[in-house]
Amino acid sequence: MGRGPEGSCGGSVLSTSSVDRPAAQDSPVPDGSRWPGLAAPPHSPVRARAAEVLFRRAVKTLDVRVTFPDGTVLGAGGPDAPRMRILRPAAFFHRLGADAKIGFGEAYMVGDWTTDDLPGVLTPFAERMATIVPPFLQRFRRLAERTQPAAEENTIEGSRANIHRHYDLSNDLFSAFLDESMMYSSALFGPGDTLTAAQHRKLDSVLDYAGVREDSEVLEIGTGWGELSIRAAARGARVTSLTISREQKVLADARIAEAGFADRVDVRLCDYREATGEYDAVVSVEMIEAVGAAYWPTFFGTVGGRLRPGGRFGLQAITMDHERMVASARSYSWIHKYIFPGGIIPSVRAIEEGMRDNTRLKLAGMREFGQDYARTLKLWRDRFQSRWEDIRGFGFDDVFRRMWEFYLAYSEAGFRAGHLKVHQFGFADPR
Repeated sequence: MGRGPEGSCGGSVLSTSSVDRPAAQDSPVPDGSRWPGLAAPPHSPVRARAAEVLFRRAVKTLDVRVTFPDGTVLGAGGPDAPRMRILRPAAFFHRLGADAKIGFGEAYMVGDWTTDDLPGVLTPFAERMATIVPPFLQRFRRLAERTQPAAEENTIEGSRANIHRHYDLSNDLFSAFLDESMMYSSALFGPGDTLTAAQHRKLDSVLDYAGVREDSEVLEIGTGWGELSIRAAARGARVTSLTISREQKVLADARIAEAGFADRVDVRLCDYREATGEYDAVVSVEMIEAVGAAYWPTFFGTVGGRLRPGGRFGLQAITMDHERMVASARSYSWIHKYIFPGGIIPSVRAIEEGMRDNTRLKLAGMREFGQDYARTLKLWRDRFQSRWEDIRGFGFDDVFRRMWEFYLAYSEAGFRAGHLKVHQFGFADPR
């Protein structure tokens, strides 16, 4: 491990006078009306010093190279390891000290640190997620961590507000980096598949788990931009699809009509809790992450209550280990603040127990393909970056660009490291 003069004597970077002069291209200036409170880092010398000590301890064994403006190099990675360039150390550590789970991402958004290989830098951190904070400090975590704001609870109104903040950003934005299927969930790759072919393979798998065939009456919870409904209608099914995103409904209706299935698909602006009727099948792809743990019993009960005897449920969900889910259930992180307010990722155990306790359905099949999600996210990020000038034209600024790059790379790293997984489930009514 190479070290500059400061690293060799163990000194702090917080008082170094030259640390707050990064290259201009790495430092977007946040517009205060769009990004309130982001431009100026918080100021807490004691917390910042503690954050610096913990950060230095954490990166000592990570396969990265962390560099500072004065030449200090930290990390266990060799010359070819992913390089994290900390451009404004004082601001970086003050943000980490104020709230590490939010400050690390915010520091990237404003250019306090940067890299040419974002998922490469983030993956070693994700691999050590459970041990970066020493065990003796983890017991105090609940005292220091922020919790979900009451306004982001997933009541019916709260859910609409949460979904609006992400999915109603702009259909043009999502069209710019998604493939022609407009699927915003993990693909399931087979040999030689394009992304679109892999997305269709994923949809066919979910529909198979749900037993969707000609003349099936199907309830879809979470429309997206309509591709699953189109795929089900192509099998001869009749679909009622629920969304609470106005933007998604507009484009989904248009895509369904263009595909020739307007007479077989009814997209409703409706919360799953307001669903009525009975169906042969219920399907849902990566919507459960937005439900909130307090509402999982309601979600599962709705699925069971809407199925006819003998019905089936096809579900795709991002998952995490049960112990990590429990430990992080109250946390309010960067991903909640900027990307998915109100969200929580379930565990396989939480899904299986929720279905067992709230429905009569039994698990009939399951598959896991988390590394396919890492591949999907890389393709999205590559396309996002290559289409950035088009996306900028839709009214998004450079802080948004870095935020979205961090989100996609952060997610990719989680799947690469196995911290996150994705599962498909098939549940069946044994009657």
